[in-house]
Amino acid sequence: MAATLHSLQLITAIALIALVLLQRPSGDNGSNFGDSMSAFQTRRGFERVLFVLTIIVGVLFAALSIWAIVR
Repeated sequence: MAATLHSLQLITAIALIALVLLQRPSGDNGSNFGDSMSAFQTRRGFERVLFVLTIIVGVLFAALSIWAIVR
């Protein structure tokens, strides 16, 4: 059981890293110099799916980590 738990942690960690790296940076050079209008764009399409999937995988990784500590 411990080997399965650690394998799941490894898989979710790699997936979380990949999802974070796939996301596009939210701001460009204009937002660094006071252009605040570009900071309030909504996510649409594939960008939104990546965002939600990143949250889900992050919560799953945290839950698996806590479960490994408690167990």
